[in-house]
Amino acid sequence: MSGRVELPGFLYGFYERRLLKDLARDRIPRHIGVMVDGNRRWAKQFNAPTSQGHQAGADKIHEFLGWCQELGVKVVTLYMLSTDNMNRSSEELDLLMGIIANTLDRLDEDANISVHAMGAPELLPDYLAERLNKLTARTPVLEKIHVNVAVGYGGRREIVDAVRELLHDAVARNKDIGKLADELCVDDISRFLYTRGQPDPDLVIRTSGEQRLSGFLMWQSAYSEFYFCEALWPAFRKVDFLRALRDYAGRQRRFGS
Repeated sequence: MSGRVELPGFLYGFYERRLLKDLARDRIPRHIGVMVDGNRRWAKQFNAPTSQGHQAGADKIHEFLGWCQELGVKVVTLYMLSTDNMNRSSEELDLLMGIIANTLDRLDEDANISVHAMGAPELLPDYLAERLNKLTARTPVLEKIHVNVAVGYGGRREIVDAVRELLHDAVARNKDIGKLADELCVDDISRFLYTRGQPDPDLVIRTSGEQRLSGFLMWQSAYSEFYFCEALWPAFRKVDFLRALRDYAGRQRRFGS
């Protein structure tokens, strides 16, 4: 759990430069998962509409991706909309879907970003599912960072989808299901996850002070390091990110021990 140190504005520039200088560049995570939590609470602090919080959170995503490119992070997975979030009011969902669509359009404008969609497209409005399909099919001019966009995503559903696809694949290849059950291993399921072919996240960050996974990358994060930050996502600053990286660099990772 990270404390949130409030400093006078004029000190932030100095503090940020100091954190950057001291950061171990050979310990930058290759893949970072981010749970962008706290948009609604941020808006409530200012008696602002919820949509304003979601828009501020969307703006922060683009700022955050800029920091990641600057520091050499290669893969980022953004938890933008869970399957549980689909139970929110239709009014809030409509506004949120529109903001997500605009966020995807802004990602499309960056020739250095490749995008992969994670989730259940059938749960999304057609226009949003089409945007995701178009964006994931695009080839970046010069890929500097790969972004997984988790929209309509649930960790349990991902595992179920992976097993379902594994079974369909076995049937298509006329493989005996009983034999498959006897021989099944971790790698067999990993080959059918939404993130297949990608490295598992080294670091998972959650903002807003909550300390739980909420179904995010349940399979892939088995050996990830976790960093919980009290800042609400729209208020997440570069110094908060650098603190997370400093904390990660100071840990000794243990895989299965």
